Amino acid sequence: MLNALSVDVEDWFQVGAFESVIAKADWDGLPQRVERNADAVLRLFDEAGVKATFFTLGWVADRYPALLRRVAAAGHEIASHGWDHDRVFTLTPEQFRADLRRAHAAIADAAGAPPRGYRAPSFSIDARTPWAHAILAEEGYAYSSSVAPLAHDHYGWPEAPRFAYRPLPGADLIELPVTTVDVAGRRLAAGGGGFFRLFPYFFSDWAIRRVNAADGRPAVFYFHPWEIDPGQPRLAAAPLKSRLRHYSRLSAMRPKLLKLLKAHAWTRTDRVVEAEKARLS
Repeated sequence: MLNALSVDVEDWFQVGAFESVIAKADWDGLPQRVERNADAVLRLFDEAGVKATFFTLGWVADRYPALLRRVAAAGHEIASHGWDHDRVFTLTPEQFRADLRRAHAAIADAAGAPPRGYRAPSFSIDARTPWAHAILAEEGYAYSSSVAPLAHDHYGWPEAPRFAYRPLPGADLIELPVTTVDVAGRRLAAGGGGFFRLFPYFFSDWAIRRVNAADGRPAVFYFHPWEIDPGQPRLAAAPLKSRLRHYSRLSAMRPKLLKLLKAHAWTRTDRVVEAEKARLS
């Protein structure tokens, strides 16, 4: 079973947890670590012998086009993560379309090919955005991996399907939700990010095996380049809960990731989508 491996390419200061204490107007004046961290991810993937999808902010593509060329040259997929991490449910349909187009142009120019996949910042396509999938289809995207089918304080769509589905009747667009598992009547996040850093390794390993074996479906896993960067700046002004989520166990992340990458079979998200599309036909 080939599972979908992905990286949400954004810098340490672009996360939703810090949006109340860092203004976007100040981003260019902060220490920029996304290029060095993404290069470290490329080395990690090379060591593990895996290919992945890099869901990249247009803001990053615009400033680091050589990085995207290195990612593409290494055989990884480059997809869109929007322009500058605005969550979809904070935008109007017109603003969302403009955000998609701005990011699309920057990514296509940097990578030499247009992105076919999209991931909403903070998995922010949910019940509040009934128009989002239609706009993605109209803009030519083949798939989205933007739904977290669970309840969370920052995002989530508990009523959404857990596995790949067609959100629009008569359209080819595929939605590939991030992985969750149901345990004792509760739905738990098992698709990476902070949950992977904070939970014991055996939980993620078990969850992926369970999804593959019991459900017979691929897992969808993600993380961020800043998560393997324990030397990043510490932001004392951020709320305590945000700091705990962002900075906990950064030093343990790389070896933990390498172990998971070697324990399971991984590929790019677009290739998992093609397999799931055949299943849905």
